[in-house]
Amino acid sequence: MQDWHSPQSESRDGVPPQPTHELDDSWVQPSSSRMLTNYLADVEQNLDEHRWELALRDVADLPKIAVALTDPDLTSSSERCKAWCEQWVRPSNAANESGVDHEGICRALNEKSGHGTTASVPSVELRRLRLRRHARNAPRGFNASHAGKEENKDTAETFAICTAVVEGVRRWYAHLACHDATAQANLARLAVLR
Repeated sequence: MQDWHSPQSESRDGVPPQPTHELDDSWVQPSSSRMLTNYLADVEQNLDEHRWELALRDVADLPKIAVALTDPDLTSSSERCKAWCEQWVRPSNAANESGVDHEGICRALNEKSGHGTTASVPSVELRRLRLRRHARNAPRGFNASHAGKEENKDTAETFAICTAVVEGVRRWYAHLACHDATAQANLARLAVLR
């Protein structure tokens, strides 16, 4: 039998080299779900256009959406949303410099979500996600240069929360949901609902 290892596939110590993105937990592949991609692009567009309340509303829905997508019954609960936030949402270095921390982001999301303690289907939130599936305009990108120009502390905090959650959803999708059969089945099921 032939050994399929090429000389480049192993380092000198015999251990296969890992791609740099596997070593760096912050590296994130873009989402391959059109609904999620459009939803996240809408949040970023709202931030870019200074529509803070709309961006924060959509961001507060994201933990419920993520938890529901990985559940066979599409249910979500406040405890599972809190656990999701603790695992996936981390503030950027800029957010840390502005005084926003991980616990503060999770606390703000929990306050904004108004989620009950019992598991239920987040119908309104999933409907908002589903509406993004037929967006005709391609996401135009996000101009992060506007971030540092905000002098209002509340606005800066909202921006930090929104960007941390959007990055967390991208991390969650790239590292878990794109490989999770339940999440993929639920996304497909949402895509065909009318």
